[in-house]
Amino acid sequence: MEHMTSATIKLFLPRGDAKGLRTAEISNWTGKAIAAPRTELDELLAREELDRTAVYILIGSNPLTGEPRAYIGETDILRERLKQHRAKELWVSVIDFVSKDENLTKAHVKYLESRLLDEAARTNRVTLEQNQAGGAKLPESDRQDMEVFFARIRQLLPVLGSDILTPVIQPGAKTQPGGELFCRMKGAEARGMRTPNGFVVRSGSTAVLEQRASAEKYPGVLARRQQLISDGTLARKGEFYVFTRDVEFSSPSAAAVVIRGARSNGLLEWKSKDGKSLKQLDAQP
Repeated sequence: MEHMTSATIKLFLPRGDAKGLRTAEISNWTGKAIAAPRTELDELLAREELDRTAVYILIGSNPLTGEPRAYIGETDILRERLKQHRAKELWVSVIDFVSKDENLTKAHVKYLESRLLDEAARTNRVTLEQNQAGGAKLPESDRQDMEVFFARIRQLLPVLGSDILTPVIQPGAKTQPGGELFCRMKGAEARGMRTPNGFVVRSGSTAVLEQRASAEKYPGVLARRQQLISDGTLARKGEFYVFTRDVEFSSPSAAAVVIRGARSNGLLEWKSKDGKSLKQLDAQP
């Protein structure tokens, strides 16, 4: 992913609530985003932008596991489509993208839907309710316009509360002091680093199979460990589990507990190549 261009974003909160209905625009961009929680669907449906062609994302979670899920779609008339989605249990909020000059065609939003699905699948932060779209063949100039539109969607999503397109490891991210960190336990070795949201364990890292009694102090983390095993992210290979993808945790300690299967202080367990703990690295000026 190439480096994003700088942007001036204008957020409008009609009721003054940053979690409620809100709109977002970017200087010199023809698009507009409208986001709302499901609890304010009636207020959203009353807006004039809902008459337009749009691409949209329904955001929610799996009712049984709590894992994040999303549905990505496109429509000619957003209001009618969202009314149809009332029956879906999945979603708790929605983010819509329309054109201020009403120049988005059906082919344009089909193209954007396909790009969103591809990128969300590649980022792999959420489970998608559907995994492919037909896409649309566009003339070269239109395709370039939609790539610019898509880049703005990518920029706005985190501002509106969704990391669906945010890579777990940002290309060109600032290198942390000490470089890549390591966490070891009985032959298992994991590699990781801090991220804006917490701490990431790299694909190919290994974790112990056995879980010790001391880990029971962290029921939430153990539930996450079990979920990662169940969904195949932690795949058994010989005497260890192997991470089949990059996985982000809320903290270095949560990551260490999953890797070591035991009570862990992530600031002490994560060390640089030359043996300095994360705690020591953090203390460096």
